[in-house]
Amino acid sequence: MNATTTVDPAVDPALVDAVDVARAALLEEVPADQVGEHLTSYVEQEGALTHVFASTHPGYVGWEWAVTIAGGDGRITVDEVVLLPGGSAIVAPPWVPYKERLQPGDLSPGDLLPVDDDDPRLVPTYLVGEETGEVDRAQIKGVAADLGLGRVRTLSVEGLDLAAQRWHDGDGGPEAPIAKSAPESCWSCGFLVRLSGSLSEMFGVCANGNANDDGRVVTYDHGCGAHSEVKLARKQQPAPVPEHAFDSFSVDLETF
Repeated sequence: MNATTTVDPAVDPALVDAVDVARAALLEEVPADQVGEHLTSYVEQEGALTHVFASTHPGYVGWEWAVTIAGGDGRITVDEVVLLPGGSAIVAPPWVPYKERLQPGDLSPGDLLPVDDDDPRLVPTYLVGEETGEVDRAQIKGVAADLGLGRVRTLSVEGLDLAAQRWHDGDGGPEAPIAKSAPESCWSCGFLVRLSGSLSEMFGVCANGNANDDGRVVTYDHGCGAHSEVKLARKQQPAPVPEHAFDSFSVDLETF
């Protein structure tokens, strides 16, 4: 019995001792130079146990061979032989769908990014039904106009919250380096164009062509050095131009 074997009273001792049987089954599948020492064993279920051997394959450093055997009535059978990553194995990172991997700026001209029908960021816009009366139709049209007339779907509460959080945490938020060193905040800047709806409570768009954030959404507590009311300190102002000197030692003949 190997010293690293996990013993379970419910497991047939013959399975625990069958290290050579498991190794022989493994050598029928892979070359001997790819099989290392016996590492451990563990119970799969009642009547089944897996023996683990180190992999010495140069392309699978840190991986392990797992041989599952089962027994009963004095017989031992081999269920499967697989190569599994160990604790130090180099494996591919977890799969992330391409939609979740995309970052702002990744889309190129002509690329399409369809939205799922059940995307929680969007909800159906109110539409006029065939059976709606004239009065109800007018009321629904008013609601549809507020939400965005002509659009099949519009932002849900969750979609608005996600956008607000993303903008707040981005380069136009209060934690941006340029905002931390700004003399004033955007809320008092004359170049700020306020948004409408619920986002107007926290966000606007910069309209200063000289600012880094021109045309971008910024939070009211964002800021930069191009604030409309910023003033230079006396020491920061350019030196005044000296007055013209009058040359009294020569004669301008053109004046005579």
